[in-house]
Amino acid sequence: MKKLSISILKLLGWTSLDEFPDLKKSIIIFAPHTSYWDAFFGKLYFMSIHVNYKFLSKQEFFKFPLKYAFKAFGAIPVLRDKTYIDQIVQLFQSNEALHIILSPEGQLPRTDHWKKGFYYMASKANVPIVVGYIDYKRKELGIKGVINDTSNMKETLVKISGMYKDVQAKYPKDFALDKRFS
Repeated sequence: MKKLSISILKLLGWTSLDEFPDLKKSIIIFAPHTSYWDAFFGKLYFMSIHVNYKFLSKQEFFKFPLKYAFKAFGAIPVLRDKTYIDQIVQLFQSNEALHIILSPEGQLPRTDHWKKGFYYMASKANVPIVVGYIDYKRKELGIKGVINDTSNMKETLVKISGMYKDVQAKYPKDFALDKRFS
């Protein structure tokens, strides 16, 4: 699958940059997220660098027949209530290796207030945040960096916001940095 995904990305004119850091566990944020194509290219990218990840999805989607497709693509059903962060922390504690990917924006429509659940998950589970990106202007996918120290939320989110400043979304008008931290 690795060779196939690399070939598809090249055929479509995309460049895959950087290797994934040598980590057994992480929260991976991947932005900007303004199109469903982001998931397609993101899946190809992570397959090309051989990262087996999971992503979170609303538990309501896990009904017959969709639940089989969601599970096949690596979705983890979560209840979107106050306990979902603890659910993810528990998953990290019970797995030797686990990478969970999220969009920090939390949605496709433009928002200038990103969700902070990814930060709380990483901080509580004591795992690093890997900052992944998709840049449609340059047609490249990659890793901007790894944040190991999540002890200060504001510093962490300011650092993340800075990493995305020059990245262009598929629909640039639909992407905004979190105004609280940029």
